[in-house]
Amino acid sequence: MTDSQPDRLARLEARLEQAERRLAAAEDRLALWQIVAGYGPAVDSGSAEATARMWTEEGVYDTYPVVLDGRDALRAMVTGERHQALIHSGAAHLMGLPHIVVDGDRAVVTNYSQLVLHAPDENGYRIWRTGSNRWEFTRTDEGWKVTHRWNRQLDGTDEGRDILARAVDPGA
Repeated sequence: MTDSQPDRLARLEARLEQAERRLAAAEDRLALWQIVAGYGPAVDSGSAEATARMWTEEGVYDTYPVVLDGRDALRAMVTGERHQALIHSGAAHLMGLPHIVVDGDRAVVTNYSQLVLHAPDENGYRIWRTGSNRWEFTRTDEGWKVTHRWNRQLDGTDEGRDILARAVDPGA
């Protein structure tokens, strides 16, 4: 029994729709990955505007104990005295590979981060801190934007581990 041309066409259309959905999902994940990967170069180069554009206008960056509300606060952090001193003495914000969950126009990315500082007295570099991050995103007319980012240090306290657990165990 051979398939009719309408049956073949229907299967072809279904396969095309499936491929388009898969491509859109891959493009979403790549766009989110690019934002997370771009954070380090943005802050380490002192690019305040590039950093701020990653967030929505009212987005929040909660890096305990400091909470930055909105793009103006993010710009001020990058141009601020403490951050400028870090990058002018040699700093690298390294982002670990992201765990990405997309749900329609919302997404959550979880990753590790490290802040590495130049240590001329040690003839090299040292890891100053290692953290876990939860990034919440929304899809906007301008693409994906961060609505909230939490950064917690992996210092033995529960908060850092809780961020990681929520990525791999939705019931956590």
